Amino acid sequence: MGDYRPTRDDAWDLLNKHVKNDSQIKHALAVEATMIHFAKLYNEDVEKWGVIGLIHDLDYDQYPDEHCKITEQLLRDENWPEDYIRGVLSHGWKLCTDVEPKEIMEKVIYTVDELTGLIAATALMRPSKSIMDMEAKSVKKKWGQKSFAAGVNREVIEDGAGLMNMELKDIIHETILAMREVAEEIGLKGDL
Repeated sequence: MGDYRPTRDDAWDLLNKHVKNDSQIKHALAVEATMIHFAKLYNEDVEKWGVIGLIHDLDYDQYPDEHCKITEQLLRDENWPEDYIRGVLSHGWKLCTDVEPKEIMEKVIYTVDELTGLIAATALMRPSKSIMDMEAKSVKKKWGQKSFAAGVNREVIEDGAGLMNMELKDIIHETILAMREVAEEIGLKGDL
């Protein structure tokens, strides 16, 4: 089993087995699309990055208080490779794990996990309720309003931008482009 490589179908089946909450599924799809987008930008393994994005919150729906710990066990039970497990665990760095993002893939998921939530919330506040006509400046405008999308940890996003060595506005822009690819599936197509 040492060279088992989980496919997108494996990840999708696992996700649907453990996650029943529709907004959690949409979040998983948004992070998957964003990971795929960044994998292409960095000329990295698109399927691997996408799979990790898709299953990163596997346990959050049923076990929010044990977030990442249950996922780690579920993935080990399925014989998932260590680097995939580490990639997933790194998104919870300083929140619920001590797995520091080292690889570029880990830095990206750490950064975009929270950011996709802020972008989705911003899009839903627009008259069009769409991500298709939204720009990074709209997200930046909402950034400073701590009461807006209060659950989004902006510090994590800022730390992540530093780890990625990329300007925040550029990361926001690329994440919006990525999420547009799945706008229909994640409910952000809106009324354009």
